[in-house]
Amino acid sequence: MNAHADNLSSVDALAPIFKASGDPLRLEILRVLRRDTFGVLELSQLFDMRQSGMSHHLKVMNKAGLLEPQREGNAIFYRRPLHLDSDKPTDQTIRQIFEVVDRVPLPPHLQERIEAIRTQRADQSQAFFARHAEQFREQQELIAAFDLYAEPVAEMIRKRSRKHQWQSALEIGPGEGAFLPVLAELCGHVIALDNSRDMLAKATRTCIEERLNNIDLIEGVTDTLLARGDAFDLVVANMVLHHVPSPADIFLDAAALMNNGGCFVISDLCSHDQDWAKENCGDLWLGFEPEELTSWAADAGLLAGEQLFIGLRNGFQIQVREFWKHSGQI
Repeated sequence: MNAHADNLSSVDALAPIFKASGDPLRLEILRVLRRDTFGVLELSQLFDMRQSGMSHHLKVMNKAGLLEPQREGNAIFYRRPLHLDSDKPTDQTIRQIFEVVDRVPLPPHLQERIEAIRTQRADQSQAFFARHAEQFREQQELIAAFDLYAEPVAEMIRKRSRKHQWQSALEIGPGEGAFLPVLAELCGHVIALDNSRDMLAKATRTCIEERLNNIDLIEGVTDTLLARGDAFDLVVANMVLHHVPSPADIFLDAAALMNNGGCFVISDLCSHDQDWAKENCGDLWLGFEPEELTSWAADAGLLAGEQLFIGLRNGFQIQVREFWKHSGQI
């Protein structure tokens, strides 16, 4: 009798999931949220529908556990749930739905609209750094002084370099180039990649002053290097993810740019609610849950390694993480 009641209970719990996902539009919404996080207005733009209609769909899907809201300051964004229990029938069902919809390619028109939104975000970030290039250090240190995260990152890399002979390194978003001396010391060849010409000019001055002769500075994005066929043993991104339009794609690109046994090291903010960072520091995202980074890395075929969390007096927390392209290299 009890077993029968439990089975009925499980079926009752599954019904809302199938009901909420039994709509082509909602399945498309789940598809575009595979790695990206979008706001209601952005999703309305993607699917060319009124905000009220999109909000209804999102409410139904949220209630069924198919997605979850993420507050970014005054705006609400939506993503797939971070925590799915492998032992719960409801979570198993949700995971299976995700696996099925992910096998279906996005229609070209939808991919084009996603790229348009990413471009809007990138333009917003680039415009901020163009306006505030001369105050870059002051702006960044409103959140965290450079040494607070750069030294732990450098120590993590130095510790690993005792075992690994890294010949080539890439730093994504080097800013003023303050971390480049560390990479120049440990690797034979370093590329510094930034989409801001103003920041690259500052990094160039750093290289000249520090006499760093093994560094090439390139204006562009990770696609620029992918098109060239570059490959690296080490990829570093210091306080970059919260400035990029699609953070999950950085993991995919880093994995594609790394040699087997390569390491991707990042430092970035943990999730926070200090909305002023968007206006004052040009942040697109208010940090990230550690589980988000782990999930994006796994999706890119990378395995999480060492991690360190640094609490700051102003309420922010920084996570320093490493991800490996091959498990045997940890």
